[in-house]
Amino acid sequence: MTTRCKPETGLSVPSALLRLLSLLAVVCYPFAVWFGLTHWRPETIALAMAAIFLLRLLTFRHRIPALEGLAKALALFGILLCLAGGLLKSYHLLLFYPVMMNVLMLLMFGTSLLGPASLVEQLARLRQPALPPAAIVYTRRVTQIWCGFFIFNGGVALFTCLHGNMPLWALYNGGISYLLMGLLMGTEWIIRTRKCIGR
Repeated sequence: MTTRCKPETGLSVPSALLRLLSLLAVVCYPFAVWFGLTHWRPETIALAMAAIFLLRLLTFRHRIPALEGLAKALALFGILLCLAGGLLKSYHLLLFYPVMMNVLMLLMFGTSLLGPASLVEQLARLRQPALPPAAIVYTRRVTQIWCGFFIFNGGVALFTCLHGNMPLWALYNGGISYLLMGLLMGTEWIIRTRKCIGR
């Protein structure tokens, strides 16, 4: 079974640079919010981040439609959240972006389990279109593990929002969360290469 993907389109250097800058800004969102709120007015950082999310919405492209849809949904949610925070002059709303990011990723990974090909399988088929049956079972299991991770990570992110400790919120959502994600990815890669699955 093959996965229908969008054809890749060429990107000019300015477009690629804008995509990279918007990605870095979104990844650094927790520290950007933390720094901004300690130096600027809440509405200023909210509007600045809204502009970055708008750039992300307009420039992001991916061969897998589900991933492109996820990125644009996150960007749209970020815009709405930042605009609401700026208009209401409430910085607390800005803290909930990492929570919604985990919720949307859980939905994307989880709903893919209901279809013929899990999201991890779709990603694997970009490199190896003809996956063996063992690899299909494996990618499905990995997708389930990621769902569990997003439940855990989103729960901790929600706790940091409700706790009201800005340094803790920035540290977890801008640092520890990414380390845990990298650890999971690294562990999965080691297991996959040792078992020679989908290589």
